[in-house]
Amino acid sequence: MHPNGSFRWEDRAAMRALVEQVAFGALFAATPDGPRVAHLPVTWDGDDLTFHLARGNALTRHLDGATGLFVINGPDAYVSPDHYGLDTDQVPTWNYVAVELEGRVSPLDRDGLIAQLDALALAHEARLAPKPAWSRDKMERAAFEALLRGIKGFRLRIQAWRGTIKLNQNKPESARLAAADALDAQGRRAIAHWMRQL
Repeated sequence: MHPNGSFRWEDRAAMRALVEQVAFGALFAATPDGPRVAHLPVTWDGDDLTFHLARGNALTRHLDGATGLFVINGPDAYVSPDHYGLDTDQVPTWNYVAVELEGRVSPLDRDGLIAQLDALALAHEARLAPKPAWSRDKMERAAFEALLRGIKGFRLRIQAWRGTIKLNQNKPESARLAAADALDAQGRRAIAHWMRQL
């Protein structure tokens, strides 16, 4: 994460909400073949993250008992020095919001995997309302069983939370808000919103 302490993000409830909102990130782990990454959706189960991977994924066979690092990125944008309205001794930067969750990975049993799949569909189908929600009850049982044989579920027991919220906090408020306005005008509304909320 960014070494500047003013960008450190300690609000676990807000970090958790971002992970839930974005719900898709990258899981990194060391393997005998070198570092590997899988891009995947996650769900919360209490204080743990749950996820699934294709059995054929190069990372799957190495995860049981491994230390995993899950990274989720929120909004981000390039910030031009011209956006601040300050003197000419400014440099370009990149504003961003990110969360890293580190912990021990363990496999889910069959019931846990099914619960993870159901929770994933339930959360994201709700976002599509008023469309009637899809559920696995709409599938033939044999098709669902075939799907289960092709994937493996896991739990990440989080041991460390690291967040970065780099939104020009190191600039005067007027400069930060001017940069937010410039980004908003470029269609970068999400990062502009975060910058205005500080």
